[in-house]
Formats: sequence, C-alpha cells, structure tokens
Amino acid sequence: MTETIRRLLQEHGRLHVPVENLSDDADLYGAGLTPFAAIHVMLALEEAFDVEFPVAMLRRESFKSVKAIKAGLNELQASVARQAA
Repeated sequence: MTETIRRLLQEHGRLHVPVENLSDDADLYGAGLTPFAAIHVMLALEEAFDVEFPVAMLRRESFKSVKAIKAGLNELQASVARQAA
C-alpha cells in the first residue's frame, strides 16, 4: 500500500521534493502538495484502491503525509469490508 501511495504522489502530487526522499511522516504540503494536486492524488487513490473518500475525509489533515493517507485508506477499506459482511 505504501509503495502505491508513494507512486501516486510522485505521479500526481507535483511535489518539489522526490517522494523517495520523504519519510512517511513528512509534511506533504511543506513538500509542495497544493490543494489542487491533493485532489488529483485523491482521485488516483480512489481508482487504485477502489474506494471513495467521503466528504468528512476531504480535509487537509487526510493528505498531510503518507502515514495519514495510509491511515485513511485503511479506515475506508475496513468500512467497505464491514458493509460487505
């Protein structure tokens, strides 16, 4: 999951720093992620992981770091699994 997140950030995030130089806790906004680029990252994540970010998760904190994105995706996947059960 982390590798996919990092690849999508590299492809869509328009970061000023190569994503491989960033820790999982690094501030992506400090690395150049703009709100517009975050939307592109979110759409790519939705497609890659077959999830949909609810409005409640469409906030800066959800995309502030690789770690935050991973936590959000884990939450979404758990929710989908609960609904399917």
